[in-house]
Amino acid sequence: MNQKALKSLEYYKIIDQLTEKASSLMGKDLCRHLLPSEDVYEIRHMQLQTRDALTRLFQKGNISFGSVKDVRGSLKRLEIGSSLGISELLAIAGLLENTNRVKAYSRNERGDAREDSLDGMFESLEPLTPLSSEIRRCILSQDEISDDASAGLMHVRRSIKVANDRIHTQLASLVNGSARNYLQDSVITMRNGRYCIPVKAEYKGQVPGMIHDQSSTGSTLFIEPLAIVKLNNDIRELELQEQKEIEAVLATLSEQTAQNTDAIRADLDIMIQLDFIFARAGLALDMNATEPIFNTEKRIHLKQARHPLIPKKQAVPIDIRLGEDFDLLVVTGPNTGGKTVSLKTVGLLTLMGQAGLHIPALDRSELSVFHEVYADIGDEQSIEQSLSTFSSHMTNVVSFLKKADQDSLVLFDELGAGTDPTEGAALAISILSFLHEQGIRTMATTHYSELKVYALSTDGVENACCEFNVETLRPTYRLLIGVPGKSNAFAISSKLGLPDFIIERAREQISQKDESFEDVLTSLENSRVIIENERQEVERYKTEIASLKQELESKQEKLDERKERILREANEEARKILADTKEYADQTMKMFHKFQKDHVDTAAIEKERQNLRSRMNKAEKGMSMNTTVRKPKKELKPKDLSLGDTVKVLSMNLKGTVSSHPDSKGFLFIQMGIIRSKVHISDLELVDEPVINTPGLSRTGAGKIRMSKSTSVSTEINLLGKTVDEAVAELDKYLDDAYLAHLKSVRIVHGKGTGALRKGVHNYLRRQKHVADFHLAEFGEGDAGVTIVEFKK
Repeated sequence: MNQKALKSLEYYKIIDQLTEKASSLMGKDLCRHLLPSEDVYEIRHMQLQTRDALTRLFQKGNISFGSVKDVRGSLKRLEIGSSLGISELLAIAGLLENTNRVKAYSRNERGDAREDSLDGMFESLEPLTPLSSEIRRCILSQDEISDDASAGLMHVRRSIKVANDRIHTQLASLVNGSARNYLQDSVITMRNGRYCIPVKAEYKGQVPGMIHDQSSTGSTLFIEPLAIVKLNNDIRELELQEQKEIEAVLATLSEQTAQNTDAIRADLDIMIQLDFIFARAGLALDMNATEPIFNTEKRIHLKQARHPLIPKKQAVPIDIRLGEDFDLLVVTGPNTGGKTVSLKTVGLLTLMGQAGLHIPALDRSELSVFHEVYADIGDEQSIEQSLSTFSSHMTNVVSFLKKADQDSLVLFDELGAGTDPTEGAALAISILSFLHEQGIRTMATTHYSELKVYALSTDGVENACCEFNVETLRPTYRLLIGVPGKSNAFAISSKLGLPDFIIERAREQISQKDESFEDVLTSLENSRVIIENERQEVERYKTEIASLKQELESKQEKLDERKERILREANEEARKILADTKEYADQTMKMFHKFQKDHVDTAAIEKERQNLRSRMNKAEKGMSMNTTVRKPKKELKPKDLSLGDTVKVLSMNLKGTVSSHPDSKGFLFIQMGIIRSKVHISDLELVDEPVINTPGLSRTGAGKIRMSKSTSVSTEINLLGKTVDEAVAELDKYLDDAYLAHLKSVRIVHGKGTGALRKGVHNYLRRQKHVADFHLAEFGEGDAGVTIVEFKK
């Protein structure tokens, strides 16, 4: 990729942001030298690694690879048999400890998580914990070796301590005894590594021994008494022996390390690569970026793309298409309207995507692989080279035309500017025609009306404009493809207070043809605004109608259920009354027969009793509720049902989920809340909305639990627009309801935004005991804006 395009499109500013995300110096070095690739398989692999690392950041939080030092030089020294110093061994121990921490980060506490492209790298890490622990046990710091690093070192240091104690004892007796009057101060000091006492110069003959130093004034001599010379000599010998023991300890540690040089080198390489990959993921997280889809058809389709160097709150997302219906896009519009930003957005996102970086655009945005990106952007006037603005631009254009091919993306900013407008427009049309005939994907910005006409009249060439609000004199920065832009010079001048007679005189200077063309553009713009407003109004009406329809259906269903319940209760009450009356009549007849059997015709009485009972049974049947089961709207077949589908059991008037496949006779199990019932497929009706009816629980005044009416629990909750506290409060109640409803999983819609709401939701989910797992949705189904929660069984 040519350096000019990388600089013009500010690619290196993105690289600087990426470098800051890396933890180690070697990881930063990899980031610093990252260039766009031309291999589509390499690009897709890098994008996959970035996506998987980003998913891990969402699930487990940030990871640091620490200050990993380059130990490759130390490993080479070990391979030729050299011993390492303290600092080198500590660097290797630090690398292994960081490796152990990173490997622990990769361990999945939930064994059902999906594998990703980074699993192999994490699994290949070998922390070599015994080696790093041994190094830390023996080496306490850069300047200190542990006493118990070896038995010999411990023995020598004990001997040094005993000798020091003996020297201090003897010197203390001199300082506080016979030599007290000859001393400048009653202290014990060291000179040249040997213990001495400060003696006044005039009494040097009174204290026999070796003079090692004197004060700056010469009044004090530092003398080593003869009585401790041998002890000082012993300490020196022990210190030399101590150094040999330390060297032996370092040699032993170096030998143990040498046995694992291949594993340590592999750990270092993997750690550097992981640092590089997670730096890309960290940049994507900051930019709220997504993975682009790469094609080989030279097709670009960016959805709601933002320029990554413009703050997110200020950037206006734009939709850009190129390479499908047209291979040349001419962008027009007033100055400061966003034309150059749109141009740079296409070029920079292409470079980022080919470098394995996610791009700040919506999911499913498409990019293609270009072998070269040529960009002529900005004023490159050079006094030193005696080049005018036009000359510098033409120099770039000439080089582009020599090198560009069908695998190139060419970007022009103000093509043909800096010279006579007529000649500049003619040159611009000629250049663009040549590129268009070669099938080279090209995007150019211009003010020339001739280029607008060229785009309108040429197949495979499309106009676009950056919208401008004449009323407010401000650009909206929206890119509108298919609509040529206006310069709006007259309208802007009028709004700013330029007299009308000057504007009218200016209108007289332009040709009738140009004026008619501007009128056409004005008409097109007015029509576009009207159509856009009408489209938005239609969308609002459609949303409102759908909402009203759903509300009406819900009300009608509730009314039907209420009607059925009232009729059922009324018939049950009437049946109970008839049953009581029948029992009472039977008892009355029996008693009457018992007491009046001698005077009454019992046969006639019994006959009347049977007639009465028959009429009451007939009335009971008439008052019983019609138990005819409502037939389903559509007769279902076994292939129409899948596990988890929402259905309605018509005979019970309850909704539930399919928990088994139909058997040979058509029977299957339906889960209705906590009730699991076996029903026939002919008694079922599919339900469109993702709602499951389940009995709720209520508590009586006596504290007993009893079943209440069915409640509906949706499989999705929308938390968009809520604060973290509001969202967590609503989510807490929703998850309880969903868990009681025996839902297997639910969707939480929290959006992308700044990531604060997503982070708050994930922190809450980690603390829930009834949540078995949670992860971000698949790309294209919500991605980082949706979290899938799975409940424990």
